[in-house]
Amino acid sequence: MAALCRVRHRWKRTNCIQLLTRNLTGTFDYDLVVIGGGSGGLACSKEAAQLGQKVAVLDYVEPSVKGTKWGIGGTCVNVGCIPKKLMHQAALLGTALKDAQKYGWQITGPISHDWSTMAEAVQNHVRSLNWGHRRLFCFPEHWYEDVALECAGFLTGIGLETTVMVRSIPLRGFDQQMAGLVTDYMEAYGTKFSWRSVPKNSINLPSLSLNVSHNIEFLTVFSSVLTIGRAPETKTLGLEKVGVKLNKESGKILVAADESTSVPNIYAFGDIGEGRPELTPTAIKAGKLLARRLAGQTNELMNYDNVATTVFTPLEYGCVGLSEEEAESRHGKDSIEVYHAFYKPLEFTVAERDASQCYIKVVCKRGGDQRILGLHFTGPNAGEVTQGFAMGFQCGATLTHLKETVGIHPTCAEELTKVNVSKRSGLDATVTGC
Repeated sequence: MAALCRVRHRWKRTNCIQLLTRNLTGTFDYDLVVIGGGSGGLACSKEAAQLGQKVAVLDYVEPSVKGTKWGIGGTCVNVGCIPKKLMHQAALLGTALKDAQKYGWQITGPISHDWSTMAEAVQNHVRSLNWGHRRLFCFPEHWYEDVALECAGFLTGIGLETTVMVRSIPLRGFDQQMAGLVTDYMEAYGTKFSWRSVPKNSINLPSLSLNVSHNIEFLTVFSSVLTIGRAPETKTLGLEKVGVKLNKESGKILVAADESTSVPNIYAFGDIGEGRPELTPTAIKAGKLLARRLAGQTNELMNYDNVATTVFTPLEYGCVGLSEEEAESRHGKDSIEVYHAFYKPLEFTVAERDASQCYIKVVCKRGGDQRILGLHFTGPNAGEVTQGFAMGFQCGATLTHLKETVGIHPTCAEELTKVNVSKRSGLDATVTGC
């Protein structure tokens, strides 16, 4: 959250950190105060500083029960996107080691994973990012249930027996056909699922394990991980006392298209904004645009439509635009056309891996050039594939554009340029040939 308030508090610099002192002078010392040192807050503050604004950043993380603290950088750097992707990579490497033997690599002895080695390497990288952010303060001139599946995926991938308790549906808010393919692959991969389960209580056992009661069953586990989403830290800020309106149910701040709140000169962006996607790239872009608007450099607003994202499960799922359900709801079932394909990545062939959940779906507006409303992809490197096609959405991509694009061979991404079977036709959508 950012507040443009020409702050009257006096600050001092100690070891490159801005510290508040209560020497009220009656003058404004800062053009912009940013509350929250996450991806969005840092992007906004750096952009404002580069535009000549005098900026201060406030960041605080309540230590955990065991005293764990975060460095500067917010959720993404410390406990979100970055460590998640690195641990996902660790799991992918384990699968690659198994595939390697089919490709002729001679691997002798049992393959095992050392958690401590991985954890130390990941934490060292996170600390380097923390330091990098702090260093920039000295020289201002110069990622919900998807998390549950991601965690379960990499834990299974490094050899740990893992069970996911699902309260209702997997990947809420995502295309549910695609979500089903993701969980089907995970079950074949070794992850167990307990569907329609709500934990009732947990009991510590002498063996350092937990007995978790859910529905009418008990699970004995070494550790339980609650991946049920995050609550905004707005209660302790006293926002309602100054008139900032919140959604009382979610605790998030009500914002307008320009990130403004109900109080002049107080703005909110990133995860804290009601209705905003909880994604690092949107927070970064929204923060930069806000800084530019406040400095009088632009009137451009953040466009929250057609933001691409990826779920880093064992079989990755990338998407941009509307799900099939959303497209039907907005346009009507008879006004959309869904093209799809089941394909087999070349990498899976020699390794003899199951590719029955590798799938492509392109949701189009029916008629004319068939404007693309949504694009969905499960398979290797889904984030890299989806990022490239996401730009087309900003340019009004159509099915005609997609078919006129020459694919790169042999890649998984090229299969998107070849989709031609519609669901409505009832024809077999399995890709044949190389």
